[in-house]
Amino acid sequence: MYTHLALLRGINVSGHNMMKMEVLKSALETIGFQNVRTYIQSGNVFVNSDEENASKVGFVIKQEIFKTFGHEVPVVVVNQNDLKNCLVHNPFLKDKDLDTKKLYVAFLSNTLRNESINDLKISQFKPDEAAIDGNKIYIKYAIGAGKTRLDQKYIEKKLNLTATIRNWNTVTQLLKIYEGQ
Repeated sequence: MYTHLALLRGINVSGHNMMKMEVLKSALETIGFQNVRTYIQSGNVFVNSDEENASKVGFVIKQEIFKTFGHEVPVVVVNQNDLKNCLVHNPFLKDKDLDTKKLYVAFLSNTLRNESINDLKISQFKPDEAAIDGNKIYIKYAIGAGKTRLDQKYIEKKLNLTATIRNWNTVTQLLKIYEGQ
């Protein structure tokens, strides 16, 4: 049995793509996922499955969301190691006087090469900073996530993939949930 974390993009935000987590949980259990758990209303869903392939799990979840709620919702599936690596590889954690409220992680549908940072043209977003780590981009906003153009839509457009962003507190809480199973 494999545990997967499905990160749903753009649900329950400003009245768009509304879905109750209890209904989602029930729908996913009905199609065979076990031990379905959600964390907050923004679309963090743990599922247990015999399926090892994260992409296949994400596809099935995406289909069920459309069937149940009628929403086209991008889904990025990660595992416990992806979250652990955030704590190990995030270069901004070494910064003196770090404000973790300005730290975010963009989880990506594909693994990137380190050179892909050039495709983002990050220098135009100074003083915001970003670093690529495989299927993640660590972001440190100078002011905050609401005051930047370096957002999920920009990342998706420049890199031609699906991205969903979580704040640092959510990332650390999701890892705690994984470790507490």
